Amino acid sequence: MKTLKTIDLRKMYGKGDSEVRAIDGINLEIQPHKFTAIIGQSGSGKSTLLHSMAGLDKPTSGKVFMDNLDLYTLNDDKLSKIRREEFGFIFQSFNLIPVINVYENIVLPVSLSGKKVDKEYIEDLIVKLGLKSQINKFPNELSGGQQQRVAIARALANKPSIIFADEPTGNLDSKTTDEVMNLLKFCVDEYKQTLVMITHNEEIAKSAENVITISDGKIIAN
Repeated sequence: MKTLKTIDLRKMYGKGDSEVRAIDGINLEIQPHKFTAIIGQSGSGKSTLLHSMAGLDKPTSGKVFMDNLDLYTLNDDKLSKIRREEFGFIFQSFNLIPVINVYENIVLPVSLSGKKVDKEYIEDLIVKLGLKSQINKFPNELSGGQQQRVAIARALANKPSIIFADEPTGNLDSKTTDEVMNLLKFCVDEYKQTLVMITHNEEIAKSAENVITISDGKIIAN
């Protein structure tokens, strides 16, 4: 069980009169094995917060802890290892590799970690995500919903403790959105993972166990 928390987290862009406070003193603890939604208007700082918590974007000041580990005191290699092995990422744009097939896309994070593929676990993922008949296809042969399922399987391939999702349903129709959300919530329950998701979709936010509302880089409701 990994806990994630931020202490007085700040991210500034520019200086002087043109300074933008993307995140402005955020203190937050993400509950493990739960679905937490982060909501707020465009430009409120949601993505910056998510990327800072996920080790993708170094904050200007403040700390991000995974358990007792202060992420931004780690060197690049150690931080990359945490991102590969403890975190899973799902983005709106899928980010699949077009020149390799579905199966190869899914196991890519495991390959990059130099670990042996747990074939039974990957097979279980593929079946549960409804991708059994798609594994030899290439991303451009799939629908948007199927591509997002592949992206979810890839995010789960390394058995991460925490899944970070940035508007994962933003490009999907309502039916596919429902399917993807059911799958993600199933994964939280089945694999005891923590899901942190940015969403503009109020219905999705209502289904989260915790909702964090951000405005002008600050938490206004939690």
